[in-house]
Amino acid sequence: MSWSGTLTAIHVAERASAPMRSLDAARLIEGVGIDGDRYATATGTYSNKPAADRQVTLIETETLDALLRDHGIGLAPEETRRNLTTLGVPLNHLVGREFWVGDTLLVGGRLNVPCLYLEDLLGKKVFKPLINRSGLNCMILKGGTVRVGDGIRPG
Repeated sequence: MSWSGTLTAIHVAERASAPMRSLDAARLIEGVGIDGDRYATATGTYSNKPAADRQVTLIETETLDALLRDHGIGLAPEETRRNLTTLGVPLNHLVGREFWVGDTLLVGGRLNVPCLYLEDLLGKKVFKPLINRSGLNCMILKGGTVRVGDGIRPG
């Protein structure tokens, strides 16, 4: 499979339910998560259910476009509560595959599933429209700094 994409947004939250903060760059810590993010500090909603593949989460810009086009639901990248927003990256096909975001190496762990918690938090009916489109949970194999605009390519 041949593809290449772009990192369009970076977001972190300091703790569960805290607003997502937009960053121009972030440090991905190998085997841990994003510096300053709730899952790297074990203060996230699902931190009591640790999973190695929940170190960083990604979602496609194309998903946000489809939500608006097909369901009339406008959702900003930070509202998804995912860390990295991509463009041109086939996230659903990257389970078990390595890929580069800038100079950092990730491996797709499992597809993210929508949750009613997000629907309650946003007050938007996003649960059903996000089934099979809710993003990808990943492990960080090689840490480093990622920046908005970085290229994303197969590993």
